[in-house]
Amino acid sequence: MRWLHGRTHDRVLTLAGGVALNCVANSRIAREGPYRRVWVQPAAGDAGTALGGALHLCARGGDRPEPMAGADLGRRWSDAELEAWLKTAAVPYERPADVAETVAEALADDAIVAWFQGRSEYGPRALGHRSLLAHPGRSGNLERLNDVKGREQFRPVAPMVRAERAAEIFDGPLPSPYMLFVHEVAPEWRDRIPAVVHVDGTARIQTVDSAAEPLVARLLSAFERRTGLPVVVNTSLNTSGRPMVDDPRDALECFGSAPVDLLAIGPFVIRRGAFFAGGRPDTAAPGET
Repeated sequence: MRWLHGRTHDRVLTLAGGVALNCVANSRIAREGPYRRVWVQPAAGDAGTALGGALHLCARGGDRPEPMAGADLGRRWSDAELEAWLKTAAVPYERPADVAETVAEALADDAIVAWFQGRSEYGPRALGHRSLLAHPGRSGNLERLNDVKGREQFRPVAPMVRAERAAEIFDGPLPSPYMLFVHEVAPEWRDRIPAVVHVDGTARIQTVDSAAEPLVARLLSAFERRTGLPVVVNTSLNTSGRPMVDDPRDALECFGSAPVDLLAIGPFVIRRGAFFAGGRPDTAAPGET
């Protein structure tokens, strides 16, 4: 990196490719390298090749692309479309006054929550749109989430934190909206949020900008009011061997096949007991026969 900097004298380094998903390496480059800022594209693996090709054509044509504002580039489902799925599946559901408050209360009571909100994300990270959420203060929640996902118990999960609170708890490159750096957890916080702290005292964090992600930010604020913790556990919404949930059918099938307590899908909430009260729901799309 020093050789490259000596050739270009640029102040900002952008990384891509599968190697740029190595959070430890990214953090070391940011910490020890000569660059003022290191930015990593969130779909840095093979999936990002198409985006790189499009940007290359843009540049050749003289166009100037807009800065990337987020990774939520998939399809958006309207509230009416989501409700049609729930009605077709004949699932008992609620529409609370504020889904963020309802989910925060469930998390404070140590529920595991499946969170399906807005557009699906581009890249390998769940960033608050297709997530499994949990209480970070319960060390057993790491094991619970890895059981849900059917993966090895040493696999870590990540903390989400509002961007304005991150520096109080985590030391490392900020902001970190795409979970692509590791941060030292302040010693006084390690016992307070054990579910997200790696064995070396670090965490792979996601900072949440309130303007870009208002619903997730409200959820974090509501959870902090109840628990005193400004952090929520976040990992991808999927089970063993399955890709990340994309559409409402995926969400219902994942919820029905995993030991998850609550599904928040758009403004609607489904509780596990109600989901199975009338037998296994039909997850066919509205209008399918």
